[in-house]
Amino acid sequence: MHRSTELANTNLQISVGRHVSAAASDYAREKIGAALEYAGAPVLSARVRLEGHADPAVTDPTVAQANVNVDGRAVRAQVSAASAREAIDLLAARLRGRLERMSRRWEPVRGNRFGPDPHVWHHGATPRPRLPYFPRPIEEREILRRKSFALASQTCDEAANDMALLDYEFHLFTEAGSGLDSVLYRTGQTSHRLAQLHPHSQAVIDGVVAVTISPTPPLALSAEGAAERLELTGWPFVFFVDPELDRGCVLYHRYDGHYGLITPAATVA
Repeated sequence: MHRSTELANTNLQISVGRHVSAAASDYAREKIGAALEYAGAPVLSARVRLEGHADPAVTDPTVAQANVNVDGRAVRAQVSAASAREAIDLLAARLRGRLERMSRRWEPVRGNRFGPDPHVWHHGATPRPRLPYFPRPIEEREILRRKSFALASQTCDEAANDMALLDYEFHLFTEAGSGLDSVLYRTGQTSHRLAQLHPHSQAVIDGVVAVTISPTPPLALSAEGAAERLELTGWPFVFFVDPELDRGCVLYHRYDGHYGLITPAATVA
């Protein structure tokens, strides 16, 4: 069921960063507001951020991100493009696809159960190129964002669903069958791979999403060591073990060329 653009726009906030024209705000409000009509439940909040880079070495210097709260459930989309207008168009199309899948094609995933067509969530999706990050000199890169939260206990199917709705390339969670800190990440348009704190493939719950399991445990590293490995390998993220926490963590490239760090919240005895 479509909702009115007027109602959707009530909770829509647009912020424009450096190197993006202020006029882009009105265009974003129009395009994203129209995309929000495809939410099948009340939009409690919607935030759009437009950022740009002045460096001519960046092919697609405009990054557009949307974070939407649909009746308590988070939906996220992020794109990059050569201009603000193009980025907004791409973002609106991607967000509309997320909302349509959420309201029409996905039933709540509980106990490894899917709706009548479990594979349809990726059909027709706009191919998502890996977002480039700003080519900041290595010596200037810092861990600017640290997030710590209790990891959800999920199946790989549930984790893949969250990745689709949140537009993530990876997802850190506790795999429900093994009870282990795990990270699920994309290896193709429809395939995924699972890495675990202590690989235990026999305990992983089977589902409908195609998943291969890495037999290699993550290295024990400090955050600084993880950053060195990230630069050495050229990967978009590194899954590693924090020696002090003895938990699985992820260090990743942010779009601004700095790093983000995700750690599990400490367990209270």
